[in-house]
Formats: sequence, C-alpha cells, structure tokens
Amino acid sequence: MEIPFLDLKRQYLSVKPEVDAAIQTVIDEHRFVGGEVVSSFEKAFAKAHKVKHCIGLGNATDALFVILKSLGIGNGDEVIVPAHGWLSAAEMVSLSGATPVFADVELQRFGLDPKSVEEKITARTKAVIPIHLYGQICEIEALAELAKKHHLYLIEDAAQAHFAEKSDSMAGSWGIASAFSFYPSKILGAFGDGGAILTNDDMFAKQCRMFANHGGLSKNDHQVKGINSRLDTLQAAVLNVKLNYVYEWIEARNRIANRYSEAFAAIEGIITTEVNESETHNFHIYCIRTKKRDALKAHLQNAGIATEIHYPLASPLTPAFNANYSSKNFPNSSQLQNEVLSLPIYPELTEAEIAYIIEKVKEFK
Repeated sequence: MEIPFLDLKRQYLSVKPEVDAAIQTVIDEHRFVGGEVVSSFEKAFAKAHKVKHCIGLGNATDALFVILKSLGIGNGDEVIVPAHGWLSAAEMVSLSGATPVFADVELQRFGLDPKSVEEKITARTKAVIPIHLYGQICEIEALAELAKKHHLYLIEDAAQAHFAEKSDSMAGSWGIASAFSFYPSKILGAFGDGGAILTNDDMFAKQCRMFANHGGLSKNDHQVKGINSRLDTLQAAVLNVKLNYVYEWIEARNRIANRYSEAFAAIEGIITTEVNESETHNFHIYCIRTKKRDALKAHLQNAGIATEIHYPLASPLTPAFNANYSSKNFPNSSQLQNEVLSLPIYPELTEAEIAYIIEKVKEFK
C-alpha cells in the first residue's frame, strides 16, 4: 500500500462542483483583485474566530511583517520567538530591522516556554511571538500574562491553528494581532498562497490594511510607506467554499488522531500528543516523538507510508541564524528536532489506510 503524507486531490474531488463553480464566477465577473468575494471571506473568517477584523493578505509571512511594521518595531528592538517551529517569525523580525531573540519551547505543546521567555526579556524587548504549533494552542495564558506584566506586544503566529480553541477563546484572539496561513496544506487551504491578520483593535486593523495596500485604503491615497500584499480573489473564492466543510474536516482529523493515540499508547518509546477535554486541537499535524525517529521513518517509508519531520533543525541552529548558538542553549528544541515525526492525517484517509499505518507503527521494533 502506498500512502502519501498529504493528498490534496482527494479533498478537491470531495468539493469539486462547488469550488469549480466559485472559480468560474470570479472568471466570469473578471474581478480578480478585491471585491465582495474577498470581503465576505474576511468577515466570515473573523466571525468564526470571534474577532472583529480580518485583513486578507498574500501569505502568513507577509502578515507577520505587516504586523511588526504597523507596530513600529524596528532597529534597536528585540522580539522573542520560538527556537522550534517554522522560522517565518524570526525571518520577519530580522527583516523589520529588529533582533529575533530565541527562547526554548516546552515539550508538551511544543510552544514557547513561559519560563524561557521571561529569562530573555530585556529593556529592548518589544514583543513576543508564540507559535500555536501543529494545530494546538500553546501556553498562551501564561505568555499573555508575561506580555502584560512587561508591557510587551503579544503577536500570535496562528498559521497552523485555524479554529483551535482553549478556555472558550479561539486561536488568534489573545494578542494585539495574529497571523494565519491559507497555504494549500493547511486546515483551511487555498489553491495557492494566502494569509490573513486577525485583530480586535479598530485602529490597528486600519493601519495594517493601509500598510498592506501601498500605504492607503484607496487608490492613489498613500498615507504611509507600505507594501503590496493582498488575498487573491480566486483564492478567497476557494476558501469561501471550504469554510462550509472545515469543521467536518477537523472532526475527522480528531477521530484519526484518537485512533492513532489509542493504538500507540502502549508502545514503549513513543510519546503521543495529549489534548485536554476543554480544548480543540485541529490536528493540522499529528506528531509523535521517539528516540528511534530516523529508524521508524525508514521503516514506514519501506512500507510505502510517507512521513515528514516538523522540524529537523531548531531555527537558531540553521545557517540563516546561527550566531554562536549551540544545542545546549535550547535543550528542548534540540531534543525535539531529533525525535519528532509527523504521520499522515487528513480526512480522506480510508479505514484501510489508517489501519495499515497503525499496523506498521506497531510492527516497528
């Protein structure tokens, strides 16, 4: 049996008539930038996350950059980011002119460790950017308290956390603003790049929208120096359709995750993700940990099961950021980079495929 890590074609086929019709409508109307299709998606996505404003952008990396620049963060400032996870936050902090300061993560949720964050705060620290990794909300309450205590901006990287919930609050609703991704592989994925900013601050929403639109809210109105980053109308059309199915898909992912976790619970040497009953994990990624990660990955590959490693190298240890760091500076992140393994998890997996994956993991010695 051959099982890909992700099969986007299966998802497309399940909603093909509606997606094709939505795309054809945009083509027929010849409104490829902006318009009601985009604004209706922005309103729906904001409402789903219990937030006032959504600004559609070209991608989540742009969203982080727009947030940082709109907050006036730049030269001389420091921003605390996770050592483990995708490195967009660290990149955008650097490109904004500020200095990314890496903090370690905790081993349960893989998010920023509040204790490590507090140790990194200095007089130059202006913001903290936690990542809700793999689709589960991090220790956001403790981080929010730290940000409030030290008068820091809290910026959520929620690129993987669509519709995740904790303590009756949605991902993206704790900080001054949050960044989301609609990359095709995400829980809510477009047919290309796409992203968004969520915020409850009316004035800040206006600032972000202006900065992302050449510094103005309308053509030839340039109030500030800005960039050009917009959510494409065709992508918004696709997202509007998929919004009708996303909760159903998340439920399916949770069912598969529960199957995996129950099956692997008794296997010595494998650590699975724990989820509290009061929380919603979207399982964008189903990640296990094992000290025999590379051998297990090879075993599954030989069985025709594709897996991924999220992420194989801590951000501060990459060539882009390595400035005399070592694995000793970030013990948890350094441990995770050698242990994490992501298994296939998408709603279209068949019962036979799920059973086969479980069988082959159990078979591994």
